[in-house]
This record gives sequence, C-alpha cells and structure tokens, in this order.
Amino acid sequence: MLLKTIILIGGPMKGTRFRPLSLETPKPLFPVAGFPIIHHHIEAAAKVEGNKEVILIGFFQPNEALNKFINQAQLQFKVQIRYLQEYTALGTAGGIYHFRDQILAGKPDYFFVMNADVCGDFPLQEMLDFHRSKPSGTFCTILGTEATRQQSLTYGCIVENKATHESKSLAGQIMHYVEKPETFISTTINCGIYLCSPAIFSPLEIEFKKNLEQNYNCDQDHQRVGYDYTTAPAKEVIRMEQDIFVPLASSGKLYVYQTERFWSQIKSAGAAIYANRHYLKLYRKTHPERLAKNGAGKPQIIGDVFIHPSAQVNETAVLGPNVTIGKNCMLGDGVRVRDSVVLDGAVLQDHCCILDSIIGWNSTIGDWTRIEGTPNDPNPNKPFAKMEAISTFTFDGKLNPSITVIGSDVQVPSEVIILNSIVLPNKELSGCYKNQIIL
Repeated sequence: MLLKTIILIGGPMKGTRFRPLSLETPKPLFPVAGFPIIHHHIEAAAKVEGNKEVILIGFFQPNEALNKFINQAQLQFKVQIRYLQEYTALGTAGGIYHFRDQILAGKPDYFFVMNADVCGDFPLQEMLDFHRSKPSGTFCTILGTEATRQQSLTYGCIVENKATHESKSLAGQIMHYVEKPETFISTTINCGIYLCSPAIFSPLEIEFKKNLEQNYNCDQDHQRVGYDYTTAPAKEVIRMEQDIFVPLASSGKLYVYQTERFWSQIKSAGAAIYANRHYLKLYRKTHPERLAKNGAGKPQIIGDVFIHPSAQVNETAVLGPNVTIGKNCMLGDGVRVRDSVVLDGAVLQDHCCILDSIIGWNSTIGDWTRIEGTPNDPNPNKPFAKMEAISTFTFDGKLNPSITVIGSDVQVPSEVIILNSIVLPNKELSGCYKNQIIL
C-alpha cells in the first residue's frame, strides 16, 4: 500500500492574528513544544505504514528557513518531503487539484490532507483503518471532534449517520455538512484533517470545470463594461469544505472519523500557548526523553517542560508547568517561568518572572521584571477548546485580556511590569505597560 501526505501551509497573506510572531517566521515554522508546527504533522504522518512522501503546498516564497527545515525533516523521518508553490492562493482544494499529477505520481492508494494551522494527537493510522473498512467508492474521511453548541458555529459542522449494529458500514456516513453555519447544526466539527482516495479528483475536476465556465461567462459580461481583470478571482480556486464536502454530503461517499484526543486550531498567539501545553503533555507518552527532569545542578522543574540542549539555565530557576525554552536562551538566577514559550536566543535576567507569555527571538527581559498575560481558557484539561476564546483581539478590534507577546529583539528594562500587552519587534521599552499594543 502506498500513501502520501499533503500539508496545506497557506501563504504570507494569512496569519494576521498570529502577529507579531509571524512577522519573523512563517506560522507553519513557528516552534511549539520545541519544534515547528508542521514538524508535528510530519512526525505523525511518518508513523503511518506505507507513507512514502510528504508534499507541502502553499504560496510562500521558498526561503532558507523552509529549505533548511525540509532537509532536516527528510533526514530525521526518512521520508521524501517536497514543497510545491502555488502561483496565488488557490483555496483548500485548488492547490491539490493544480498539483494532481505530482500527488498521483506512483499511484498512491490514499493520501492524507492536513491543514497546517491545526495541532493535535493525530489518529492517522486509525483514520486509515476506518476508511479502508468503508465501501470501495468512498471519496474521503474527515477527522471530527466534539465541540459545544456555541463553538460549533465557527467550524464546519457534520451531521452523521448513527448506524446501528445491523448496518455498521453506514456508521460515520456524513448526511449533511455546513461550513460555519449561522444557526446550530451539530456539535461534531471538522478538524481540518482528511484521508482521501484518488477518486476525490472526480468531484474536484467537476468543480474546476464549473469554475472555468462561470469565469468565461463573467469574462464575456466584463468585456462589455470595461472590467479590471487584475481584480478577477483565480479560476482555479476551489474550497474543499464549501465546494466539495457540501455537495458530497448525503452521497454515501463522505465519512467522519471522530476522535476524543487533543485537537485545536492555531490561529492566535494564545492558541500557541494552548498547543504548547498539550504537546508537552503528549511527550510523556511519545517522547519522555524530550521533557526536562529534576536533578543536582539543574533548575527546579514543575510539570512538563522542554529545554533545548543549547540553552543555559541557572540551577536556581523554577520552570513549569507547560514551558518551552528555545535554542541558545540564557536564564539567570531565580528566574520563574510558567505557561510560556521562550524563543531562541532570548535572555531572561536575574529574578524576572514570565507567566502566560511568549518571549520573542533574541529579546532581553531585565532583572526583577514581570511579564504576565491573562489567558481566557475555561477548562485547560479538556482535549478541545475553541482557540478564538484565547484570541488577542475582540471582534471590534480592541485588545482582549490574553497572553502577553514580546516580539523579537525587544529590550525590556529592569523592575517593570508588562501585562496583557503586545510588543512589536525591535522596541526598547522604558516603563510599565498594561493592555496596550506597543508599535
């Protein structure tokens, strides 16, 4: 059996809610629990027997950071990894159809599609076993999970066939699908992880040809009124959720596999803190060697903590729970860090306190300074939580009580407090701030 995995990494027009962190590095390469977000995707895919290739699809310009990541991941996971660049944003299925010859090369039996802006304990092998148990004409299996009624309104909602033991082959069959409904449909939501059979290219081709016909008709109309073609939508844009799943629902060719494992989206910096916590917890089972341990001459560790081997941490520091310390960081005497991510090259001087925050690359936090956020996470122990609840901004653009984000190369002086604030890169602060965006 031959499998491939497609990871949709988007492009530079996305990720605005993730700023200022995405100003320095593409969001898919942002480190969570010590590794880039898509590292966790590739690691999960590489564990599935028969998975021979990972294809990244997006419209980022290839750069040194992306190329370096791909080369390192290929060596680590012993799987071929390639990046295919779209000429523009083609939607969640347009890129898949555009590069269909590359995906179908070698005649894979199935292929996974994973959105890069989700994280979780991905049950890919279980999805594969479930998909193979369904009728041979099945196009796709969607990974689903349970949300609350209110949370479900901002996701794709799935109504499935609750089949009895007399018709097990129908269990999980999707009867109705609505993307971000205006009213309640179902508490089963789409996780953005799909397992497709090559037959999925049949409805993709139909949608593509329909787009061409519609665009041709529009072109004829626009020629008569002097239309500006620079604003015309790409003819190849296809949305997997609205254009493919909605019409496929009730066809008998679309199924949902539900998981109770940890899953969430990563839309905002607060979501990265949430994902960091759960990936660290997952390491207890999958990679206990990655978690720091207490011992003579070592800092005090509380709960789950990742410390990069190159980091220098004073033995009087207290770290955890839910802390990641990146490459070449320096932590001085009596430093306290909890529920935070400290990115590569950051310096935390003596006795500073970092709570519910992200400290940017190569930033310096002065002696006795307190950096603190206020996470809005009602139940941290549940495997699913709506990430917009921890968003940096409210819908009217005002700053939400949330984690504090210090951008890269920021100098924070000694003996100040930074509370619930966002600091853009390359700033030199001079005092205390609360609920502010420092431009």
